[in-house]
Amino acid sequence: MRALGAIKVLGRTLALAVALALTLAAPGRAAETIRLAVQKTGTFSWELAAIRANGLDKQADLSLEVSELASTEAGKIAMRAGSADIILSDWLWVSRERALGAKLTFYPYSSALGAVMVPAASPIKTLADLRGRKLAVAGGAIDKSWLLLQARMKQDGIDLKSTATIVYGAPPLIAAKALDGEMDASLNFWNFCAQLEAKGFRRLAGIEDILPKLGAKGAVAAVGYVFDENWAASHRDAVARFIAMTRKAKDLLVTSDAAWDKIAPLTGSTDPAMLKTYRDRYREGIPRRSIGDEEADARVLYRVLAEIGGRDLVGPAAELDPGTFYHAVPGD
Repeated sequence: MRALGAIKVLGRTLALAVALALTLAAPGRAAETIRLAVQKTGTFSWELAAIRANGLDKQADLSLEVSELASTEAGKIAMRAGSADIILSDWLWVSRERALGAKLTFYPYSSALGAVMVPAASPIKTLADLRGRKLAVAGGAIDKSWLLLQARMKQDGIDLKSTATIVYGAPPLIAAKALDGEMDASLNFWNFCAQLEAKGFRRLAGIEDILPKLGAKGAVAAVGYVFDENWAASHRDAVARFIAMTRKAKDLLVTSDAAWDKIAPLTGSTDPAMLKTYRDRYREGIPRRSIGDEEADARVLYRVLAEIGGRDLVGPAAELDPGTFYHAVPGD
């Protein structure tokens, strides 16, 4: 199965490379500008560092205008205001926006998800052991990972929200409280989990581990490149080149440890163990499935999230909008 998956990834990468080569063969083409709104501390900045360090943007004949923002919410505001062509967000938000009239679309960026973390010596051995414990949750009451965890526990007859003491907070605060021993367990975003892992904490369960029980058939890319479908239709070649360029960057970050030298300063850490964990988890999260498979699993998980999160989470749409995923990429 791994060999088959590798062949599929290679086929998609080659198809994108051919499309890129044919596009660049056109004479007299000026570099096309794409405006990116990027969270300054996010992992998209890592990918962009690899792109620039290796001249992949120039190879793709693209000029990347990058606006660094303080949060993912600021990126959504930039997209709504028309001041960014591409941001990172999730298919849940894209589908909600489409239901409200904004024709955004999504292409997978990463399947890296958060995890429930506990101290190495913790007596908590299974998710059921979280009952009666203090659990810190990053991202708030309608965070997707938290809702998916609750849905999984309800399958075993456990209402985790009422049987555990839940404390919400921003990801850095949750990580700090975990390190200080104030919490029995924490559910945080993947990069903060990597920090804890490097400090000796144990992964009780990754969110990706519970998805099959909720109906998913593989690793699901929850985060992706988001752009307006009308803009994509009028910049189809540029979108294809952009995606081909990002695939090259990901391939480089998988095959070359040296390529991470440019990224290390962006992580905020000089700890070799932590940098290795960042690198390993990032690589594990690179999407390797077809868009059709990604969309099918997203549709299943959307129903789970809609049921437990309600209109506060998904808005008026009970089903994933049919145009949520972008399909116009060679090899997909």
